[in-house]
Amino acid sequence: MVRERVVEIVQAALERGAREGRWPRSEVPFVVEAPRDPRHGDFAVNAALGLARIAGRPPRELAAAIVEAIRAVDAGGEIASLEVAGPGFVNLRVAPDLWLRALEQAVAAGADFGRTNVGAGRSVVVEYVSANPTGPMHVGHGRNAVTGDGVQRLLAWAGFRVTREYYVNDHGAQVQTLARSVHLRYQELLGRTVTFPEKAYPGEYVKEIAAAALAAHGARFLDAPESEWLAPLRDLAVAHVLGMIRADLAAIGIEFDRWSSERELYQSGIVARFLDDLQARDLVYVGKLPPPRSKKGAAPAAAASGEEEVAADEDLTLFRSSRFGDEVDRPVKRADGTPTYFCADIAYHWEKRQRADLLVDVLGADHGGYVPRLEAALEALGHRRDDLKVVLIQMVNLTRGGAAIKMGKRSGNVVWLREVVDEVGRDATRFIFFTRRSDAPLDFDLELATRQTLDNPVFYVQYGHARLHAIFRRAAEAGLAPPEFDLEAARTLTSPGERELIRRIAAFPDLLSGAALAYEPHRVAFYLQETIAAFHSWYTQGKRTGERVIGPDPVRTRARLFLCRALLQVLANGLAVLGVSAPERMEGPETGDIVSEA
Repeated sequence: MVRERVVEIVQAALERGAREGRWPRSEVPFVVEAPRDPRHGDFAVNAALGLARIAGRPPRELAAAIVEAIRAVDAGGEIASLEVAGPGFVNLRVAPDLWLRALEQAVAAGADFGRTNVGAGRSVVVEYVSANPTGPMHVGHGRNAVTGDGVQRLLAWAGFRVTREYYVNDHGAQVQTLARSVHLRYQELLGRTVTFPEKAYPGEYVKEIAAAALAAHGARFLDAPESEWLAPLRDLAVAHVLGMIRADLAAIGIEFDRWSSERELYQSGIVARFLDDLQARDLVYVGKLPPPRSKKGAAPAAAASGEEEVAADEDLTLFRSSRFGDEVDRPVKRADGTPTYFCADIAYHWEKRQRADLLVDVLGADHGGYVPRLEAALEALGHRRDDLKVVLIQMVNLTRGGAAIKMGKRSGNVVWLREVVDEVGRDATRFIFFTRRSDAPLDFDLELATRQTLDNPVFYVQYGHARLHAIFRRAAEAGLAPPEFDLEAARTLTSPGERELIRRIAAFPDLLSGAALAYEPHRVAFYLQETIAAFHSWYTQGKRTGERVIGPDPVRTRARLFLCRALLQVLANGLAVLGVSAPERMEGPETGDIVSEA
């Protein structure tokens, strides 16, 4: 692509300069990026700044020498102009034909246009959703699911080997609370009046599980001690809820390669082996929980960690996490010998890191304080802190026509994800989750999401894709086949709107690789909305001025059709990255059927 070609030319210039003795032979990290002000050129190169530290010479002097070296290696004339700017940047413009060749590359690559190898085949486990198996998925879980799915799709497009993973918390107190809630409903079905404690799960789905328990076990658990019914009701409830979660995920097009179980971590001996490893590394000791070294008003260490509460005077097995940047040492085993939640969690990450080069966790924003101790654990175990990347998900404010819809999972006053998908559809659900950064709160308006109008963001993008298909249907009616690339014809694409679309198409692979390395799929949604806005503007301007896509000049018509062909591919690929469909026909109250105004 265009930027990649500029990188190659700069790299060749640096190598030439080293051979000629202009600067020491050394790897010089540099960045080629578009300047904020387009008047400064197509790209800015900062190689002279890095080279100055190696060569011990002024950056501007080296920048001037790099300009000479670029001119020497640019035999094909792909660089149109060069200048030294600021403290030592090289600003450059590329030849117009290089931009036009990006259209050819987009069409030639087809459904693979935008794929890169920046991941170099590195293995990565992306763990997302991981909602506790205590109920169906609500819309907050849905945002986590869709964001995580967008992250893993981007990483796959960028050349990583991705494993999609769901961690099932099926061992701790919450699934036991679910089992007790089922037993209460079970008693109701057998005619008893019960009172639900504050932390119980009273939802309708619990009645379904209780009915299944009654069908499977009859009345034998009615007066039985908890020790007899807790485990079988827990297992029945977890299996039932996981079935609901799988169906909810399927409704938004999400699948996993692996479902990891917390309970299996214990049953397989992974937690025990992990504790032995900590002991062998002298990373644990027995002692009291120390007071947190935190800011005024911060929660106590145990509460802030998300793990079980432990008594201040309890003898615990503590992990020496403060050696590695954590505020305190963290408990991994209670006085009675049972591992803490934190122990199982870092054991899981320890096991995952043995399977992959990189770990990505998609977590709720309330887990932000948990991240440093996970990073500390990885470092303590001989890995890099950067081996773990955490994407934090903020809350979703569900509205209808601007009016808030309240949610409360345990009270039963909740809007489940499946209800949203059934109302607005998979595409709208997924796309709207991408319309804000994941670490910013999102307002999800159900009324807007169902509108077949251009203020609905997913409809707006899909409508542009359908309009492009309509152009090609109109071309076929006029006897015009989809054109092949013709450089001479492409050189007629000189209007500001055409130049902007060409640059946007050329930037698509860099956009995807940058979004992948930043773990930010919302960038793709932003790009699609901005690109389709640029297309609609160009298309509408052409209708007003008589410069339609299909016009009287056959050369310009071929050029514009090829531009549309490349743009169509980019839109289809961008929507595919987000897991959103790319329809060929659409209609709505504001648009009618898109047919022939090409």
